[in-house]
Amino acid sequence: MKRGKKYREAMKLVDRTKIYEPMEALELVKKTGTANFDETVEIHVRLGVDSRHADQQVRGAVVLPHGTGRSRRVLVFAKGAKAEEAEAAGADFVGAEDLADKIQKENWLDFDVVIATPDMMSVVGRLGRILGPKGLMPNPKSGTVTMDVGQAVEDSKGGKIEYRLDKQNIIHCPIGKVSFSKEQLLDNYNTLMGAILKARPAAAKGQYVKRCTLAATMGPGVRTTGRVG
Repeated sequence: MKRGKKYREAMKLVDRTKIYEPMEALELVKKTGTANFDETVEIHVRLGVDSRHADQQVRGAVVLPHGTGRSRRVLVFAKGAKAEEAEAAGADFVGAEDLADKIQKENWLDFDVVIATPDMMSVVGRLGRILGPKGLMPNPKSGTVTMDVGQAVEDSKGGKIEYRLDKQNIIHCPIGKVSFSKEQLLDNYNTLMGAILKARPAAAKGQYVKRCTLAATMGPGVRTTGRVG
């Protein structure tokens, strides 16, 4: 794969044989994020688990102290007082069967987070084939199936992210923007990695964090220890 001049110049700053401490890695990511837009800083964590087994799943949600740097469009499935609570908290879309029909019939997906009250899951359940593959299906473990919809909306708007394994046993998450200070990025990194480490399944054997890489959207990967600190 041919890389551009900026990428090749950024690569010269990174020692590919070195595993950096988190703060040092984040400083490098900021230096190598030189695109003409505010790049997202991403973390990629390969875990020593097998996601094919239910007892080795790693999934959850955490509120980053400094947010992700991007606004999130929140859809809430709720009725009555809970719908009013969601609207008051700032949800972008609130509804029930009408929204489910729109998603099914129009393939409408102009939202980033889906929250539902438990009584609405019979409606949301039929959207599994659409929302599931995109990581949008509400789930109690991530706090998106809840009666406390107001708090859930505020958390999602305020920097809550979900983390989950892909088929290669890797977690991919944004932890901020290149424009963030290194201290803000480190706070977000520590919060997310702390949650991932705490979520280690009892069935996981051997080395839990196999590889941890930080990168700006258009920049090279910078390996880090995966430690909190």
